[in-house]
Amino acid sequence: VLLVIACPCALVISTPVTVVSGLTAAAKRGILIKGGVHLENGRKLKVVALDKTGTITEGKPCVTDVQPIGNASKDEVLRIAASLDALSQHPVALAVVAAWSGERAGVENFKSLTGRGVEGRIDGAVYFVGNHRLAEEREVCSLEVEAVLSHFEVQGKTTVVVASESAVLGVIAVADTPRQSSVAAIKSLHDLGIKTLMLSGDNQTTAGAIAKVVGIDEARGGMLPEDKLAQIERLLKGHGDAVGMVGDGVNDAPALARSTIGFAMGAAGTDTALETADVALMQDDLRGLPEFVLLSRRTGAILTQNIALAIGIKVVFFALTLGGLGTMWMAVIADVGASLMVVGNGLRMLRSVAPTSKG
Repeated sequence: VLLVIACPCALVISTPVTVVSGLTAAAKRGILIKGGVHLENGRKLKVVALDKTGTITEGKPCVTDVQPIGNASKDEVLRIAASLDALSQHPVALAVVAAWSGERAGVENFKSLTGRGVEGRIDGAVYFVGNHRLAEEREVCSLEVEAVLSHFEVQGKTTVVVASESAVLGVIAVADTPRQSSVAAIKSLHDLGIKTLMLSGDNQTTAGAIAKVVGIDEARGGMLPEDKLAQIERLLKGHGDAVGMVGDGVNDAPALARSTIGFAMGAAGTDTALETADVALMQDDLRGLPEFVLLSRRTGAILTQNIALAIGIKVVFFALTLGGLGTMWMAVIADVGASLMVVGNGLRMLRSVAPTSKG
């Protein structure tokens, strides 16, 4: 009787049934999780860092303004920018290319400057198209250029500087609309007690303006891939093993890999981001993030219940048997009955509903 009661079937079954049920429930909601360990760790998250373009925003920016500097014309500024950006796949570059309907110039010696922009030779002269940081590094930011950049940045627009080796030809302003779901997702994360931080390659003013619109706690602008990685390292030191990172691009890959749990936007994300991340939000909807956390917390609660049931039932029947009251039928109930109970309890995850509507 004691040997039958001591069979550890219920205890062994309790965890995998619950975890697989949780993974299945997440997949039904368009949340693909690469392993049970990530589902279990989700309930520990205390802070989540998020990329801006393509994650918080739609990732479909469009050109709103073209401001020539000096003697350059709007057409010249757009032609040079579109010719260089045609060789890039960045969302902002695609927006610049779409804004130019004329013939593009031939580009030689093209270079992609990670986290900054692009560079190439057109008609024998070297030009670059990039962000505010690149313009400052190339020492072409005059007071007039700074004033134009500031004017667009306070409006939450992304600025693109078009310049030669010696002077700025113009500034292009690009606007990217925040996803309608982002505000609700950030609010749900805050309701769950999770802090939020935006890590953006855009300048601090633009990042701060977008963060304010969607309700993010803190924004950090001018982030290169190594800067995002450094921020994740800082968060890990401050919050322990409880830091998430959400991104969609190659620039986010190092931070996604270093975070406790990396989340990739499944449809809009690059192959590198999807490969690096631990969780993919296939609907490109940030509301899947609080759903994942709720699902993880529910999984943890049911795991605890199952382990308590499996051990508790064994202890009760052990005591009855040692007291001379145990029978073989009771032993069978303690073994098979406990196994059926933990399986049934674990399968409840399949109908687990997270209270974040996508309707």
